[in-house]
Amino acid sequence: MQYTLKKSLGQHFLKDENICRKIISALMKHSFEHLLEIGPGGGALTKFLIDIKNIDFRAIELDEEKIQYLLQTYPLLHGKLLHQDFLKTPVPFNEEFIIIGNFPYNISSQILFKILEWKEKVPVVIGMFQKEVAQRIVSKPNNKNYGILSVLIQAFYNAEHLFDVAPSCFVPPPRVMSSVIELI
Repeated sequence: MQYTLKKSLGQHFLKDENICRKIISALMKHSFEHLLEIGPGGGALTKFLIDIKNIDFRAIELDEEKIQYLLQTYPLLHGKLLHQDFLKTPVPFNEEFIIIGNFPYNISSQILFKILEWKEKVPVVIGMFQKEVAQRIVSKPNNKNYGILSVLIQAFYNAEHLFDVAPSCFVPPPRVMSSVIELI
């Protein structure tokens, strides 16, 4: 089964498995029992996440076509895939959970604001952002990138830049560099 990319949803899917492994490696430094992936898309990270043993994994995807593709490609996702708009989703777990994802760049700030609403339940976030947004999130005072996003996120999380990701690692390639950051 094939799927189409939807510009309206800001879809740029990660295709580089080495980058996926680096993201998973960052995740596995933490202990957790519950994990939420935002925007699994074509499943680049998902195929690694479903192999993690002894966790309660869920993924939230808005695009019906991607839901069908994921369920057909990864049958283990049955019952774990939530067909919802993340920005309107209630807290998916009663317990603490980690959030991971290659976030749609067009709503990445809104995703962060939603995560802040859940901050008591979300001790760790590992996410891919447009590099400029990532720089604002991790920026320190007296830096030109320091602003409201830096202040809000850093009031509750330690924000760290992990690594950059080139446009060639995605399909289609975005016109910007990307960065993976970690919030603890």
